[in-house]
Amino acid sequence: MDVFELIVVGGGASGFMSAITAAENQVKKIIILESSNKLLEKVRISGGGRCNVTNASWVPSEFIENYPRGKKKLLESFSRFATGDVFEWFQDKGVKLKIEDDLRVFPISDSSLDIVNCLKKNAQSMGIKIDIKKFVKRIERVDNDSLFKVFISKDDFLFSKKLLISTGGHPSGYRLAESLGHQIIKPVPSLFSFSCKDNKLKECRGVAVKNVDLEIYLNNKYYKSQGDLLITHWGFSGPSILRLSSEAARDLYEKKYNFKLSIKWTNLDLYELNNRMNKLREYNGTSNLCNLRPIPSLTKRLWVYLLNKLEIDNTKTWSSLFSKEKYRLINTLLNDEYQITGKGPFSEEFVTSGGVSLDEVSFKTMESFICKGLYFSGEVLDVDGITGGFNFQHCWTSGWLAGKAISN
Repeated sequence: MDVFELIVVGGGASGFMSAITAAENQVKKIIILESSNKLLEKVRISGGGRCNVTNASWVPSEFIENYPRGKKKLLESFSRFATGDVFEWFQDKGVKLKIEDDLRVFPISDSSLDIVNCLKKNAQSMGIKIDIKKFVKRIERVDNDSLFKVFISKDDFLFSKKLLISTGGHPSGYRLAESLGHQIIKPVPSLFSFSCKDNKLKECRGVAVKNVDLEIYLNNKYYKSQGDLLITHWGFSGPSILRLSSEAARDLYEKKYNFKLSIKWTNLDLYELNNRMNKLREYNGTSNLCNLRPIPSLTKRLWVYLLNKLEIDNTKTWSSLFSKEKYRLINTLLNDEYQITGKGPFSEEFVTSGGVSLDEVSFKTMESFICKGLYFSGEVLDVDGITGGFNFQHCWTSGWLAGKAISN
């Protein structure tokens, strides 16, 4: 009977990292089974084809704050293999990386193919067998539970001493994990933009605003986010929206993505905003409202949209602005509300919240507490991060830890 030392189910980032690490640590007979006809596809298309490899936040206790689910468990993982280790791992293998101003890490070439080719080349050079179009239908324990029998079809199966499931958010991975005794936390979308059916808002598409404050109140809980916002033709996107969607993912799913979003367009408080408008009325009274904004960071298009939303004539002069109109403007700038009616058409790297329960896996080794010899890495676990390289970092870390543990 031909027996593999390790079968990896899923040819993505974490699966390749696990297989390569295991091979580098003397695990001899390894095969990666990928159900599609494309390896590392998510790596290839991520970051607009640039691949946001990780995030240059070096302190694990701060780094974990970027994960709505998995924080405490990940501290254990990142203390063993963190951002600096990933940076060094790729650089040692010939992929030069750069850190951008927002701390996101990319290949210097700005091409995700550098990461894809690096992983493929290293797997092949280590003698790892790679099979595409191999969909794992079921897994059984055999030979007094010392081996896994992995079925590709009724009559096509492989045997392995150890098994790693790294299927990302694909339902097949959850099904396989469940069949081996694991509890699955219902997967729901995370990291998505918001749809808003305000037709006039479309006039502001492409407008970006820095450092806005966002808030959602759901199920007696407040979710807050601060950062840059982008207005799109379907509603709202940008880092602050993606972070908020990630934090509130499970409650948003429960509400069927129908909720109110509050936006604070400025970091000024009521007193400061009132003073600023009073000065505009006093010293620039002859200027039209549309031509002189109390908050310069707001584009003219957005400012005019807000005036129209409040039915205030934007051709009025500042001196002719009524006090009640001024206070309505102040209130809107500090607490603007929009009815969100669904998710936007795109999701950032197709991230999900949910997966294999974290209480059933060791975050030192990524081995199952339920089924000896079974390991997990990547998004198949109930771990998800915000945008900025955090989800890939979890893939690299969990993959490396699993590979090391499998070799022991």
